[in-house]
Amino acid sequence: MLPAGMDPRTPVLVGAGQVVHRPGEPGLPGPVELAAESLRRAAADSGVGARLLRSADLIAAVAPVSRPYGDLGALVAADLGATPKRTVQSVRFGGDAPQRLLNTVAQDIADGRSDVALITGAEAVASWNAAARTGAVLDWPEQPEGTRPGATVGSNRAPNSDMETAAGLWGPVYFYALMETALRHRLGLSEAAHRERIGGLWSRLSEVAARNPYAWQPAVRSVADLVTPTHANRTVSTPYPKLLVANLSVDLGAGLILCSAAAADAAGVPRDRWVFPHGGATATDEWFVSERADMAASPAIAVAGGAVLGAAGIGIDEIAHIDLYSCFPVAVQVGAEALGLSIDDPARPLSVTGGLTFAGGPGNNYTTHSIATLSGLLRDDPHAYGLTTALGWYSTKHGVGVYSAEPPARLFRAVEVDVPAARRDPEPGYTGPATVESYTVAYRKGPAPDHADEPEAVVVSALTPAGTRILVRASDADTIAACTDGDPLGAAVDIATADTFTLLTETSVQ
Repeated sequence: MLPAGMDPRTPVLVGAGQVVHRPGEPGLPGPVELAAESLRRAAADSGVGARLLRSADLIAAVAPVSRPYGDLGALVAADLGATPKRTVQSVRFGGDAPQRLLNTVAQDIADGRSDVALITGAEAVASWNAAARTGAVLDWPEQPEGTRPGATVGSNRAPNSDMETAAGLWGPVYFYALMETALRHRLGLSEAAHRERIGGLWSRLSEVAARNPYAWQPAVRSVADLVTPTHANRTVSTPYPKLLVANLSVDLGAGLILCSAAAADAAGVPRDRWVFPHGGATATDEWFVSERADMAASPAIAVAGGAVLGAAGIGIDEIAHIDLYSCFPVAVQVGAEALGLSIDDPARPLSVTGGLTFAGGPGNNYTTHSIATLSGLLRDDPHAYGLTTALGWYSTKHGVGVYSAEPPARLFRAVEVDVPAARRDPEPGYTGPATVESYTVAYRKGPAPDHADEPEAVVVSALTPAGTRILVRASDADTIAACTDGDPLGAAVDIATADTFTLLTETSVQ
């Protein structure tokens, strides 16, 4: 019987499974194999076994990057011998996908459209890269072109504005590096003090990963290990060497099983396996980074976090277990600031997995791993609450969830939260005086055999006297040298063209 007063449609997470396939282990598994295995482990974790998988009426899949599939869930279901009535998949790109899918599934359960649902995702970039190096043939399933899921979740909007593209900001490492230095500017930190701050943050994450049996790199790293450029830790885009960025070259899978409370009870899932979603919210920041009032802030995380905490009827101080999306240090710092968390509280680490550098960054699927890990912690700490965040593109698309082994006070409701406008106008083509708001020096891998770092260009974000923003990408040696030998943050500049500027003063950051 259900606990007194519990709505039989209450969504409950009853099983969580993870799998890691490490280099040197037999085989080159693909996303389907890893995802299916993660769900088998989730079924075992539920205490019920594979019959729970076969009874699923819905399977939701995080879109894989290493081998794009039109409907990953259909392939995984076939592997498991399951015959769900519906499949759902996230859009091609976005680390917000796991929380959005969980919200969708939990809402379907609460509304009576599903009784037993599966959520899964996996990446096999490491196996793909190994096959490319060795010439091995990948025996991964194929799917007919044009295959589509029953429904798609998320936004496929292009991530870059024309001004950003023209400045060469084509990927996460460059955007987040620019955002990181904008945060340093706002905090008033020197380069050295800031390196110590982000190195310390990442070192603490490595300590968590060292205790995680599914972490890709389960080893403790010192601050010096992380922030010192070396042959193995080359600079990618200042202030980031490789060990401060997400590691996509992993083979990881994670799976979750959600049921209605009535279905979980009927299936005989032991009550000590039950973990409840108390709230799930999604929100979107100003879409283009260069059009945000503050490039190093997230109003969306703040309002989404407020929504889920409100749904759970608790405050942030009552959250015991936390996992903030950790693709780059600035993402963690911005998330912590938005939610009112300290970045260095030893009693409350900001990750349960170790983050995307050390636990691994499996494409869009990281947060499925953080939710799976969190569920185990909450079973062991049944009166506690846990919170996870999910993030897509350049701190653009967000999801926040609150969970506990304690039953919720009210039936789950997924929320898409409106975010207060926080926009700054761009001014592409501007020439004249401006102030350096942020910058990053982009590096290319040097030629063999030593692959020494080679600065390629400097991208500057500058504010005009009118308060508009202009991005400038300069690749001439003198300008690059001025920005690598000194610190132009806060300096006055004169912008001559889209790829030329002159530093007029020294930095204002001490």
